[in-house]
Amino acid sequence: MKYKKRFILYFVLLAMVLFIMHMIRTRLLSPDFQHRDVSEIAQEDTLRIVTDYTPLSYHISGDTILGFDYELAKLIAKRSGLQVKVYPEVSLSKSVEGLERNRYDIIGRPIPVTTDSKEYFLFTDPILLNKQVLVQRKAEYNNGKKPIRNQLDLAQKHLYIISDAPTRLRIMNLAHEIGDTIYVNEENTYGDEQLIIMVAKGEIEFAVCDETIAQEMSKHYPEIDFNTDISFTQFQSWALRHTSPLLLDSLNTWLNDIKKSPEFQKLKTKYYGKKRK
Repeated sequence: MKYKKRFILYFVLLAMVLFIMHMIRTRLLSPDFQHRDVSEIAQEDTLRIVTDYTPLSYHISGDTILGFDYELAKLIAKRSGLQVKVYPEVSLSKSVEGLERNRYDIIGRPIPVTTDSKEYFLFTDPILLNKQVLVQRKAEYNNGKKPIRNQLDLAQKHLYIISDAPTRLRIMNLAHEIGDTIYVNEENTYGDEQLIIMVAKGEIEFAVCDETIAQEMSKHYPEIDFNTDISFTQFQSWALRHTSPLLLDSLNTWLNDIKKSPEFQKLKTKYYGKKRK
């Protein structure tokens, strides 16, 4: 009886192991987890890029789609000869999930290149320079209260960022640098532009976002001040899976060619030409 029970136990364990192995194999062979690099993309003749839904990356004006990253994707289509499909997505985490599951081949939105982010992505050669800034109201729109200029004054303050933004890590490091707590409130529904509008209207006191977005929004909301830096100037690039090294090589070739062209200079001036006031 003792050996019979032991045999049944071994049989059950073996069945469980075989079942788990079958599930893993099925998962790995599913379309979401199949290897996808240059040859697979060329076979499909379609490059799928997910970008941010913001005034700078991708937005709709009348019956026209505009945006730096959208228009850059179209230049890549010209250089590569591939069909390029661009998908707007506010959530960075959903963009990352889509990249991991092969729904997208490239995250075409500004992502700071840091030691931490390199653990998760392959990055193209730098496309832009950017930095994170503190968005707050100017004194004349805030009962005479002067904007914060010293990062030490951020102690015990509540800063709003979009959910899953790389900005969280920078703020955590900043809190460590000043030796005090900085509270981070993540917004799960809205994007950077909505947070800036909330600051302009006095609904929240502080937000942190890319300087380029704040600069663009300041054209429509003169109430905001974005002259206090939260980070140093950083390279920003597009991101790929670690399993797409050949695509990275091809993409860098296309981008380096594009960056030398008059088309790119016009595009850069169109969206980033004006200096910060």
